[in-house]
Amino acid sequence: MLRQLLPRDLGFEVQPRDEASLFRWFLASFLFGNRISQAVAAQTWRVLVVTHGLDTPRRLCACNHRELVRMLGEGGYRRYDESTAERLTLLCRTLIDEYDGRILGIADAAQDRADFERRVLAFKGVGPVTLGIFMREAGPALFDA
Repeated sequence: MLRQLLPRDLGFEVQPRDEASLFRWFLASFLFGNRISQAVAAQTWRVLVVTHGLDTPRRLCACNHRELVRMLGEGGYRRYDESTAERLTLLCRTLIDEYDGRILGIADAAQDRADFERRVLAFKGVGPVTLGIFMREAGPALFDA
């Protein structure tokens, strides 16, 4: 079995209460949570975040559907590019509309870790696999700090 990729494999660390690192990991977790290879998901994350600077929900939401599909394809994420582009846009729109565009906004609204996890699972396209990947690194940064 392959070792699960970590934030440091993508060139950063998830820091306690650090919005930038939390969103970067949330985006990576979203990509890793789909049925696609880790290598393709990591490359697609690099295309989105490093190459195109889409490292906040607002920047990601500023892209139109065609641009997102093109960038997902650029990363090798071709099999699910249309549906992934739609879910990414919806994810960012929900994050902006309901939580001021912040992962920390979800934490601030949540009563506890279980409520936080329920709120994250309510995002379209986020299931138990994505949540597990995300919380493995983000949980301690959000709830143990």
